[in-house]
Amino acid sequence: MAQKKGYEVDSWLARPDPRVSIVLLYGPDRGLVAERARAFAGKIGLPLDDPFSVVRLDGSEVDRDEGRLLDEARTVPMFSDRRLLWVRNASGQKALADDVKALTAEPPRDAIILIEAGDLKKGVGLRAIVEAADIAMALPCYADEARDIDTVIDDELRKAGMSMTLEARQALRRNLGGDRLASRGEIEKLVLYAHGQNEIGLDDVKATSGDVSGLSFDDAVDALLDGKVGDFDIAFTRHCQSGGQAFLVLSSAMRQLQAIQAMRGLMDAGGRNAASVVAAARPPVFFARRKLVEKALERWSSEALGRALNRLQTAVLQTRRRPDLSVALARQALLGIAVESARLRGNGL
Repeated sequence: MAQKKGYEVDSWLARPDPRVSIVLLYGPDRGLVAERARAFAGKIGLPLDDPFSVVRLDGSEVDRDEGRLLDEARTVPMFSDRRLLWVRNASGQKALADDVKALTAEPPRDAIILIEAGDLKKGVGLRAIVEAADIAMALPCYADEARDIDTVIDDELRKAGMSMTLEARQALRRNLGGDRLASRGEIEKLVLYAHGQNEIGLDDVKATSGDVSGLSFDDAVDALLDGKVGDFDIAFTRHCQSGGQAFLVLSSAMRQLQAIQAMRGLMDAGGRNAASVVAAARPPVFFARRKLVEKALERWSSEALGRALNRLQTAVLQTRRRPDLSVALARQALLGIAVESARLRGNGL
């Protein structure tokens, strides 16, 4: 089977198998998916800013234009010995899965296909095709554990030439995890705040760290899940006006939707109802929120959750590129999901 366990992914990416021409990175941690995709792309040796060597596609684009990926894979490179076809935001698109299946049967001679996807079900669609192929590799990306978080912290400290006290590390670690981009962004912010120091202390962490673990911003995120657009806008505006970062609301919403997506997968796979899935959730859902989460599970399909998470991931990347527009970009993405939730609820705004 062409797949790796979660703990094996980084070691494989450090030394990719040259016989593999199709790489699928998938999982609920979209930040980790994106980070590992960049790491793999950098190993190929092609100039990533060269449009002749690197073709960037969106999963929905490939789905609309059937055969597009096949055509690109069979195009002879003009200025290099091979090309990278980089597909982002893949999910359950049938046309994409069909193209990949054709490429596993007749491997591309001059192309490497790199696919970034959300959380994919085992044994179904794109994931099943890649895992069954000799020339492909499926790499799962799940939320960081304590060891992974320490690795990310050490990586950023090493780049900055700084160290951190044990109590500062413990406090920071509690605020990280769930999305690699969010975690790395928090560490980068802390390093920038402590610029000029040799060591980061507990006071520095307290001064800069927001909680990206999903335990904050419940009012805004709960209103979003419940489709209460007005309540969401009030809570989001209050957060931003009080000096809070819009990005942190995006991160919190992403965590909540990832958790609901995982529970929805259990419902779809096992025929269980929402109440039983929520009751058995680990970590447990806070009792005061159980009814809200149950209703969200009943309303949102796996496909709709995938679309919402793609929207959030796009917004996260946009806010990093244009921090001056972060509030507007975050508000637009989150309001879109709140409106969709209201539509699914069936009673409008």
